[in-house]
Amino acid sequence: MFRKGLSPILLVTLIFSAPSYQSASAADFDLLSVSARLRVGEKRVLGNVQPVSFREYDLMVALRLPANVQIPSGPKLDTRLLLSAGVMQGAGKNSVVASAIPVFAMTTQDERFVVDTGIGLALMTRYRFDQQDFGGPLQFALTAGCSVPIYGRFGVGYRFMHYSDAGLYSPSTTGADFHMVELIYRY
Repeated sequence: MFRKGLSPILLVTLIFSAPSYQSASAADFDLLSVSARLRVGEKRVLGNVQPVSFREYDLMVALRLPANVQIPSGPKLDTRLLLSAGVMQGAGKNSVVASAIPVFAMTTQDERFVVDTGIGLALMTRYRFDQQDFGGPLQFALTAGCSVPIYGRFGVGYRFMHYSDAGLYSPSTTGADFHMVELIYRY
């Protein structure tokens, strides 16, 4: 039953001394910050011209995910989840937009200065704005951002955001680019 040289006691010892893996729970996600953001649309969309200029106002929550790396006396590398909900306005129409974007972040040891980038998904209640058609309610959301402290727990940040269906709904759809200013409260 057991291979030669592998006793039942050794097998039991190996099983009980092996590292255990648990699924992530809500306790594994640390609340890092809450932000109020103002997005101002651009006429260019990663090389194309978008027919409608957009604005977006939203709230964002940043959560630390379990995976991270600490480099002694160097930057910290970690994964985060950015969750946002707000209103996008364009061509006299409004759309509620919610997004979930996992990002890779690099921070200073004290986590006051942050640079991050990632790709996730956004959901829009309206995806047609006169001449601009996003193709459908589900969009890819590409982001890159940075933030700095200004006073105590408060900070400011800049974020670039791109919404696009990546041609999944139709090759003729156009996405939108946003340059955002963030007012951040850090926990």
